[in-house]
Amino acid sequence: MSLELKVKLFIEKEQLLQQDDHLLVAVSGGVDSMALLHYFVKAKGQWGITVEAIHVDHMLRGEESAEDRAFVQKYCDEHGVYLHAKAIPIPEIMALENGNTQLICRRERYQYFKEVMQKTNASKLVTAHHADDQLESVLMALTKNATINSMQGIRSQRFFKGKSLIRPFLTVTKSEIREYLLKQGLDYREDASNSKDTYVRNRFRHHVVPLLEAENPRVTEQVTHFTKQLQEDDAYLMTLAEDVFSRTVKRIAGNTYSMEIEAFQLVPLALQRRLILILLNYIYKDSNTIQSYALLTSISKLCDTIAGNAEVHLPEGFIAVRRYGKLMIQKKDPLEGQASLEKKIIATANGWTTLANGERLCVVKLPDLSSEMLTDTAQIFYFNASKLKLPLYVRVRKEGDRMLLKGMDQPKRLSRLFIDEKIPLNERNSWPLLISQYDEVVAVIGVRMGMLFSTTPQPNDDTVLIVD
Repeated sequence: MSLELKVKLFIEKEQLLQQDDHLLVAVSGGVDSMALLHYFVKAKGQWGITVEAIHVDHMLRGEESAEDRAFVQKYCDEHGVYLHAKAIPIPEIMALENGNTQLICRRERYQYFKEVMQKTNASKLVTAHHADDQLESVLMALTKNATINSMQGIRSQRFFKGKSLIRPFLTVTKSEIREYLLKQGLDYREDASNSKDTYVRNRFRHHVVPLLEAENPRVTEQVTHFTKQLQEDDAYLMTLAEDVFSRTVKRIAGNTYSMEIEAFQLVPLALQRRLILILLNYIYKDSNTIQSYALLTSISKLCDTIAGNAEVHLPEGFIAVRRYGKLMIQKKDPLEGQASLEKKIIATANGWTTLANGERLCVVKLPDLSSEMLTDTAQIFYFNASKLKLPLYVRVRKEGDRMLLKGMDQPKRLSRLFIDEKIPLNERNSWPLLISQYDEVVAVIGVRMGMLFSTTPQPNDDTVLIVD
């Protein structure tokens, strides 16, 4: 079967193209991308599409990489294709960041792709990944990070900045691509770095893949079928997992999620792993972080039991905490261990004060209390303003805080109160406390009120605290 027919059938099966698509074909000048561009130049009438090309000079090989751009420009001029091109000073960026060359190149290259797609309103970015790339990707994943996602290899299409990225050559091999280009009588540029073993992919390409092909010349085709089956199976299991996720995991606020561990344990293991992957997808943008086997395993182990308390520190300042049979993932409190002691004044003239946790407080004189001020969830606490002088304040806890409770001769340490009331450890340093003018704790909002408050009015009570 010819390359043209294989690619056509693959595009139809995967539904990669639609009538009137505006394609932006990424072209380096190498054999793969030149064949890709030429295929679409020839087939654009057949598909009813618009084709433009985009090229990035990473400025890593001096005059040689500048010649790559000139080579691509010459082809585009001869075939009536508009070329978007840019030279990006990768050596300068590397000097500033001291990062990984390939990662920096990829980041800058795709940022430029994004800019051009937005400017031209192109519907799809097209890259020349092929079946050999698929084989190499699976082998690399197997030896480095064999997770559910990574073993599925390269996908034929994915979302890219609100548009699509498609890979129509994913079903053809490197040798088929080279043979196609030679038959078309076209030349290409050879990147000298491809022959070096500096990069991991090159080492697999030069040393591992030939051994596998010696055992089975069709190994690339076999791996293509294997990844496709994995992708299809995973898509079905993810549909089931998303349904379970919606019933099991609660989003509290922002990037804070919680779930009952016992409910999680009732879910089959295959779905448990995917529940965690869905959660990581909500929290992180970096695919390497999401696909980390160590991260997946550490969170799974937290859910092995509901006994005891434990926590795992995650990337980017997140923390996974097991407390009282519940798993919670949230941003670690940056002030943990040195909680801010800044006071927030509580208004004294019928004004509402909203706290960081969403609770609202209002202090009113008892004669001014009206039903219009109360919601179905409001709590009312009465007190005597001569014993608890206004205004009141709110702050978080500090070392040694205590509170006097009704029926007790001595004030109770807040650290003990938080334990008794089963307040999660990671929330204690930010829990709002109601404070008197003398910096004494008179209430732990939403947990316990001190001895100066009562839920029914006493003879001398003249003021009300509303908590909603």
